[in-house]
Amino acid sequence: MAHIHPPKIEYFDLDAKSNTDPKGHLRGVEEYRTSPSGLYMFRPVPGHPQLSHFESWLLPAHGLRVTRQSWHPGHERDYDLYVDVVEITSSGTVWKTIDLYLDLIVRTGHSVTVLDTDELLTALGAGLVQPPRAQWALETTYRAVTGISAHGFDAVRWLASLGTVTTWRRR
Repeated sequence: MAHIHPPKIEYFDLDAKSNTDPKGHLRGVEEYRTSPSGLYMFRPVPGHPQLSHFESWLLPAHGLRVTRQSWHPGHERDYDLYVDVVEITSSGTVWKTIDLYLDLIVRTGHSVTVLDTDELLTALGAGLVQPPRAQWALETTYRAVTGISAHGFDAVRWLASLGTVTTWRRR
């Protein structure tokens, strides 16, 4: 059985150049950039034994947070993008995400894998997520999987086909 927890909430304060993670830890952000498609963030992960940086695009029209991680040598992973299904809102210069459990692992050119369906269903059963939100999360996930698969398992190419251009700082 999946671990029961309420949806994780995260804040992105453009003026303060900060990111408050779901546990309430305040992190410094090196770069924020807005575009018609959403918000880009690049930040280091100081003190992490495996992860050095990550960069994310918050894409409200798609209900997705697309993240590219940079790993310390010897800790690399076999995927290119980690995609969270999230509700995204903004008020002034503060953006907010509510993570609805479902994640995608994209191995560009090879595969896309859905993770944490069990967490969404457990949260639904526990009343932490209402049925319309769970349905939206599932529909968002299936739309992304279908689009990424149809574009050769390339999430960036799929997003570009929808008019959502994502540019990345690190390769």
